[in-house]
Amino acid sequence: MDPMDIVGKTKEDASLPKATMTKIIKEMLPPDVRVARDAQDLLIECCVEFINLISSESNEVCNREDKRTIAPEHVLKALEVLGFGEYIEEVYAAYEQHKLETVDTVRAGKCSNVAEMTEEEALAAQQRMFAEARARMNRVVAAPPKQQDSEAEQKLDS
Repeated sequence: MDPMDIVGKTKEDASLPKATMTKIIKEMLPPDVRVARDAQDLLIECCVEFINLISSESNEVCNREDKRTIAPEHVLKALEVLGFGEYIEEVYAAYEQHKLETVDTVRAGKCSNVAEMTEEEALAAQQRMFAEARARMNRVVAAPPKQQDSEAEQKLDS
């Protein structure tokens, strides 16, 4: 059975790395719990379907806004539209963490003498980004950043 599911791609083309998914499944369960291979395969298939669902709705949101590129905001809106609003804050936090890690990697590669943000500055910047994201999601104008936040932004820009 080799049905074409996703824009001319077979089901096998749209999958997740089995070893990685198996590791994630094992990490999520108590050490004394085992999962049958069939159950693991089913969980992986469910994850792929979930990703397809979110991707499809993100594309719809993007198209409704007459945009050509799916942005993180489209994915967050898709989660809300599909009834997964309770995950938005956690997904946004993971996205912000990814951005911070990516910036750190780029900085480390370009020059090693860039001053790092203190933990307090990073926390303040993160809280500001959360507030801005909530404001965007609620279509409310965000309050101007505090002095401490602008200092953290200046260190990010340098």
